[in-house]
Amino acid sequence: MNHAELADSVAASLGVSKAEGKKAVDAVFSAITDAAAKGEEVSVSGFGKFKVSTSAAREGRNPATGETMQIAAKKKLGFGAANTFIENDLH
Repeated sequence: MNHAELADSVAASLGVSKAEGKKAVDAVFSAITDAAAKGEEVSVSGFGKFKVSTSAAREGRNPATGETMQIAAKKKLGFGAANTFIENDLH
């Protein structure tokens, strides 16, 4: 399911137009993005958790040349599915 299909499904569930369904989906993603940018965890009961993790700076190798290089620290957004999905083999 892509973004448009998700928006259509939400619109049908709510009995609203496709444009309003898209606004609802966009608002949810925007809220998750804003919380992640602040380093906050977003927990949706029965669905899962979105949380930001940090990877430390490290030394790596350029695969083309074999030279060592410094890989910068970075933050990434991860998702952990709720036990409902894991227990029902929906992961």
